[in-house]
Amino acid sequence: MNSIEILLVEDNPGDVRLTQEAFNESKIHNNLNVARDGVEAIAFLRREGVYANAPRPDIILLDLNLPRKDGREVLHEIKGDEDLKRIPVVILTTSDDEHDILQSYNLHANCYITKPVDLSSFIRIIRNIKDFWLTIVRLPPD
Repeated sequence: MNSIEILLVEDNPGDVRLTQEAFNESKIHNNLNVARDGVEAIAFLRREGVYANAPRPDIILLDLNLPRKDGREVLHEIKGDEDLKRIPVVILTTSDDEHDILQSYNLHANCYITKPVDLSSFIRIIRNIKDFWLTIVRLPPD
């Protein structure tokens, strides 16, 4: 079985660590790559510079509130790129603002999840993402 490639675009080190732990506990073989801001995420996806040999992600977990280039801009670039637009993008953010939700779907996000504030709920959300997107859903081929 091939490894599932996941790109987590997240600037909060605590959320990165919790996401890594939740995926590590899964029985699905996955490789979690992390981009700490929007500029780094786009470079990773386009395999630029130090990311020349980066794997193509099967799924992207994208925070909206990022330094240098926010998640909305990253989502717009991904879904506007013929090579990248088929990669499912899960918005995983603290914002529950209706404008952010509507804008994300207008930019063709595949789903929108508001991060819970407590630890156990956050881990449960990551497990549910894993169960749905990496077990049930058939992801597009490269």
